[in-house]
Amino acid sequence: MPLNLDAYLGVHQDALKLYAQRTSVLANNIANADTPNYKAQDIDFRAVLAGTAGAGANALALSTTSGSHLAGSAAAAGAAPLKYRVPLAPSLDGNTVDVQMEQAAFADNSVRYQAALSFLSSKFKDLMTAITGQ
Repeated sequence: MPLNLDAYLGVHQDALKLYAQRTSVLANNIANADTPNYKAQDIDFRAVLAGTAGAGANALALSTTSGSHLAGSAAAAGAAPLKYRVPLAPSLDGNTVDVQMEQAAFADNSVRYQAALSFLSSKFKDLMTAITGQ
């Protein structure tokens, strides 16, 4: 009986990719905390993950009204779309980065990344147990 590895691993592999991308975005925000007119960005994790989960068999096909239209994809290819963060108290120089909020979001994201790694690790351990029969 063949095993569909994507179905077996579930959403954890997609979540791991998004957490890694979000780590990069949050680190970029912290690095630019003193840059004038820098706008803090973030990823809407729930919306992106819901979009990737629905991109399977239940995804809607895009239709075109003319043969000259480009073929598109309903799912985001590659990077998740970034959204600007609404500041609680924007600074006078136009920077919207709140370092404390960014650090808290970074810590939360790293814990969630580690949890996704743990889930994937346990899935692979279960596979190895099934393969070796121990």
